Amino acid sequence: MSSTETGGKNGITYADAGVDIDAGNALVERIKPAAKRTARPGVMSGLGGFGALFDLKGAGYTDPVLVAATDGVGTKLRIAIDTGHVDGVGIDLVAMCVNDLVCQGAEPLFFLDYFATGKLDTDTAARVIEGIAEGCVRSGCALIGGETAEMPGMYPAGDFDLAGFAVGAMERGSELPAGVAEGDVLLGLASDGVHSNGYSLVRKLVEVSGLGWDAPCPWSEQSLGAELLTPTRLYVRSALAAVRAGGVHALAHITGGGLTENLPRVLPEGLGATIYLDAWQLPPVFAWMAETGGMAQAELLKTFNCGVGMIAVVAPDQAEALTALLAEEGESVIPLGYVSGTPGVQYQGDLA
Repeated sequence: MSSTETGGKNGITYADAGVDIDAGNALVERIKPAAKRTARPGVMSGLGGFGALFDLKGAGYTDPVLVAATDGVGTKLRIAIDTGHVDGVGIDLVAMCVNDLVCQGAEPLFFLDYFATGKLDTDTAARVIEGIAEGCVRSGCALIGGETAEMPGMYPAGDFDLAGFAVGAMERGSELPAGVAEGDVLLGLASDGVHSNGYSLVRKLVEVSGLGWDAPCPWSEQSLGAELLTPTRLYVRSALAAVRAGGVHALAHITGGGLTENLPRVLPEGLGATIYLDAWQLPPVFAWMAETGGMAQAELLKTFNCGVGMIAVVAPDQAEALTALLAEEGESVIPLGYVSGTPGVQYQGDLA
């Protein structure tokens, strides 16, 4: 007969090993209202089950193709942890996944998160997940599940990591890219800053500058850390509106690899792009990094978004109408250039 059955003293517990089940349960209760805010047609279950259910017919699809994407936030998390400003990285996590989904022509439907830490701080985790829920609300997808992993010995005190997984859908035959041709117009959608790529270099440049995260930002009224934690822009609603209006042949999310590496991913073999670098003003964060690190223009363009977070490749006769539509949806639209018959990305002019 066990000591528990006889009323004897309990031995070593899970809590003694560093895992607090009560803290995990408290976190679930705290984030339930945030997850509930993200409800949309198709959601069939709330948090707490072994799996999450979603009804594609309930979401309005008749012959759907599913699209999946997964990503993280990268070393931008290091800045968030070191400064304590963790509220926006959840938006980053969602954006890095759903902005990719929309490039395939898919509407994001639901999202799941993975939060891993050595010792669970309920408040920190809740702030992060509430940010994830906010990103889901803004992009029209439901937060229907996730995992909080408390793993003693795996992470230094106060550290955590994030991963996200999103699923979207589209009706069969509506996949992007489709119909990209020489002469198509490139419409750039302005970014909200560095977004969530290249932060190992960003952190190195800040180190070179000698500034701390709490130092006044050289180009804004915020602290340097707060400015560099500006969340990734969510392009889902505006991009889907443009796709549904017709004339969009491709969408390219400008992430790691910058304009140089990401735009060719949506162009057919044999085609390339010509981009006018004087079509927009280089945002001050990139100008500061270029000056701080003595970075060449080519390096800047293949590392960062340089102020262009998404590119729409559109039919020439629809470019004007789509520019107006995207502007109405809240985007700053940049006439970047055109699809050419020369493979690769050709730049004209200089960033300024």
